[in-house]
Amino acid sequence: MKQAQFDAVIIGAGGAGLRAALQLAQSNVKVAVVSKVFPTRSHTVAAQGGINAALGNVSEDNWHWHMFDTIKGSDYLGDQDAIEFMCREAVEIVRELEHFGVPFSRLDSGKIYQRPFGGQSQHFGESQATRTCAAADRTGHAILHSLYQQNLQVGTHFFNEHLALDLIKDEQHQIAAIMSLDIQTGEYHLLRANQFLIATGGAGQLFRTNTNAMINTGDGLGMVLRAGLPLMDMEFWQFHPTGVAGKGMLISEGARGEGGVLRNAQGEAFMQRYAPKVKDLASRDVVSRAIAIEIQQGRGCGEHKDYIELDLTHLDPEMIKTRLPGIRDISLTFTGQDPINSPIPIHPSCHYMMGGIPTNLHGQVLTKQDGQMHALPNLYAIGEAACVSVHGANRLGGNSLLDIVVFGREAARHMQQQTQLGSASDLPLQMQQVEQRIHKWQRALSNNASPNNTPLSANINDNADSIYLIKQDLQRIMEQHCGVFRDAPNLAAGLPKLDALAERLNKVGLEDSAQVFNLERVQAFELENLLALGYATLHSALSRQESRGAHSRVDFPERDDQAWLKHTLYFSENHRIDDKPVNLSPLTVDGFKPKPRVY
Repeated sequence: MKQAQFDAVIIGAGGAGLRAALQLAQSNVKVAVVSKVFPTRSHTVAAQGGINAALGNVSEDNWHWHMFDTIKGSDYLGDQDAIEFMCREAVEIVRELEHFGVPFSRLDSGKIYQRPFGGQSQHFGESQATRTCAAADRTGHAILHSLYQQNLQVGTHFFNEHLALDLIKDEQHQIAAIMSLDIQTGEYHLLRANQFLIATGGAGQLFRTNTNAMINTGDGLGMVLRAGLPLMDMEFWQFHPTGVAGKGMLISEGARGEGGVLRNAQGEAFMQRYAPKVKDLASRDVVSRAIAIEIQQGRGCGEHKDYIELDLTHLDPEMIKTRLPGIRDISLTFTGQDPINSPIPIHPSCHYMMGGIPTNLHGQVLTKQDGQMHALPNLYAIGEAACVSVHGANRLGGNSLLDIVVFGREAARHMQQQTQLGSASDLPLQMQQVEQRIHKWQRALSNNASPNNTPLSANINDNADSIYLIKQDLQRIMEQHCGVFRDAPNLAAGLPKLDALAERLNKVGLEDSAQVFNLERVQAFELENLLALGYATLHSALSRQESRGAHSRVDFPERDDQAWLKHTLYFSENHRIDDKPVNLSPLTVDGFKPKPRVY
C-alpha cells in the first residue's frame, strides 16, 4: 500500500473540514484532506437557507438573544458554554466569510441580507428576529466553493475520492494513522500524522426518506465506534418539516421565512393551533410534529391524505425568483409544480443528526473512563459528525452552517497549539481490525466468497441478497421503529431486526466478476457504518425515557429535567449506555435555566 506523512489529516472536505484545513495551511502546517467525493460535492453544498449571526442589518439584534434562542431551541440540552462561544463568534465569522468571497445577497443599503427563521427572537422571546444571512437559497453552495478556492490558494493537499476506513492506533494505543481506499484505483493508502480531525458530516442515509446526499453514511462515527470511543445523544434526529413529499428533497425553511404558509386539506393555516405566537416559524421539531398530527387526524392533502402543502402563491413572483430560485427549481423538477402558481406538497424528512462524536468546545474528542470525561490529545471532530453540543435536542435552522465554520476554525487553532505537530509517530501500528475489514470485502471478489454472491446494484434476482437490499431494509426498519413519534415496544422491536441484518451482512458477498466497481466495495464499507449507527440510535432512544426536542416518546410525553437533563453516551461494546452532564454554565454571562418551551 502507499504511505504518506503529514502534520495533520482532516477526514471530510465539507465546510467544517475546509475551514479547519484553511486555518492550518495558512500557518504552514502540512495538512492533508481526505474526501470521499470531490470537495465541492460535499453535502454542505446543499445547505439552502443561510447562516445565523446577530448582525442587526434588518432589525435590532444581539448575540445574547441568539444564545437564548439556541438554548431554548435545544430544549435545554445544549451545553451553554459552547453555545455562548458559537453565538459570540458568529458576527466575526460571517464577516470573515464575506472577505473569503462568499457572495451574500444584499440589502439596498449594501449590507448583507438577512431573513427571519424559525426559533429566532428579539429580547429573549418577545418578538421575531431577522438573523439568517443568506446567499439567495444557495448559501451552503456559496460558502463551500469560497472555502475550497481559499484552500487551493494556500496549497492544501487533497486526497479526493478516497474513502477513509479506520483510525489506526500504535502500540501505545494512540491514534497514529488512518487507512483510506482510492475509489478510482482500488489502492489503499496509509496516512500517518500526529493530529487527526473528523469532519465527515451526518448520516441521514440511515432513514428511507431523507434530505441527505447518498454520501451521508456516518463514516467518521463508525470509525470512532470501532476505536472503542462513544457517540453522544444519538437518539436525536431532526426531521425537517418540509421535505418534498414522497421524495425527501429539502425545501428550505427560508421559504417560510419569506412568508410561506403551511396548509392542510381544508386550506387551513394550521400552525396557529400548535404555535399561536410564531406560527409557521416555530422550531423544526414543533412544526414536524404538527404536520404528522394533521396527517394522522385525516387532514392531509392528496388522494391518500398523506402530505401537507406549503403555499407560496400569495408571495411576489419576482421575490420567489430572486430569493428562492433553488426552491422553485426543486419544485419544478421533482413535483412538476411552479410554486408561484401552485402549493408544494411536503412531508417531514430526516434532515440532521444532533448527536455525534462528543467533543469539548475546542473540538477535542471526549471519552469516559473511570466515571470521568477525558479529552483525547490528538483526535478532533467538528460539524455534523461532532456533538459539542450546540444543538442539544433540536437544531435551529441557520445554526448548522455557523457550527461548521466556528468550530472548524477553533479546532484548527487548538491543533496549532499542540506540541505534537511535527514528525509523526513511527511506532508499530495495530492493523488487525482494518485489515480484517479490507480482506472481508476483497475476498468477496474471489472464489472463496459465498456461492450466493450477488451484485450490489438493483439488477438482482428475487432469491439473491445484496448490500443494496440490506441497506433498503435498514432504512425501512429505522423509519418504522424510530420516526417522529416513538414508544418502548416499537423501539425494542427494531433491535432483533437489526440483528438479522447483521447476520445477512456477514453472509453476503460481492459479485464474483471482473465487472465489480470499487463503488460497490465502498457501499459495503458504508453499510457497516450505517448499521452500527442504527444500533446506537435505537439503544439511545430506548434509554431516554422522556420527550425532549426531536425525541418524542408517546409513552413518556413530558420532559423530565430531574432525571434526564443529561447527555447519553453509547459505546458499541455490549451496546452500553452511559451519560454526561449538560453544561448549564456559560463562559461569561449568566446561564439560562430550563423552563417550559413554547412558541
